[in-house]
Amino acid sequence: MRVVEVFRSLQGEGRNQGCPTVFLRLGGCNLACRWCDTPYARQGSQDLDATAVLAAVRAAAGPCRRVCVTGGEPLLQQDALVPVLAALADEGYACEIETNGTIAFGPAGAHAAITMDVKCPSSGEASDLALLAELGPRDAVKFVVADLADLAYAEQVLRDSPTRAEVFVSPVHGAEVAPIVQYILERNLPVRFSLQLHKLIGVR
Repeated sequence: MRVVEVFRSLQGEGRNQGCPTVFLRLGGCNLACRWCDTPYARQGSQDLDATAVLAAVRAAAGPCRRVCVTGGEPLLQQDALVPVLAALADEGYACEIETNGTIAFGPAGAHAAITMDVKCPSSGEASDLALLAELGPRDAVKFVVADLADLAYAEQVLRDSPTRAEVFVSPVHGAEVAPIVQYILERNLPVRFSLQLHKLIGVR
């Protein structure tokens, strides 16, 4: 498995925002998003087997029982990832996967909650919106928006591609927040507004 880093921090986004979490960052991505904040994850990884990955997660975790698998795009390595997720789940860890929504969740979804980052127009990329129907109540959908055009896109996606997952809207770091909040209020969007906590407090 191509691993970039394993570390413990606070979850900056999604349903577990603010919770201590161990991050397993895998290398490689099939997109090149304009707003990517981890371009280093496309290169510089090391190959580790499942035993070494599990040992690294346990060492970083201490008493923490949450694990977030992120990237890059972790589902590019789904075959190698599933046994690791299964082992962590058996040990009592609550696992989640952050994915760009271009690859079917497959067996990984049986062992972890999914956070699907739906790519908005400003990112320069696109997700497979058909995957939204596969998400359940324990999962999450995230739209990182730069402007009102992105919000309008998110609104259309939610109308045309219903999902059972909880939906979050996060402004791109540095974007003007007030118009985004106003749009959500005026349109009564079925979302939770969320700032990217990790960038506000200066942690990974």
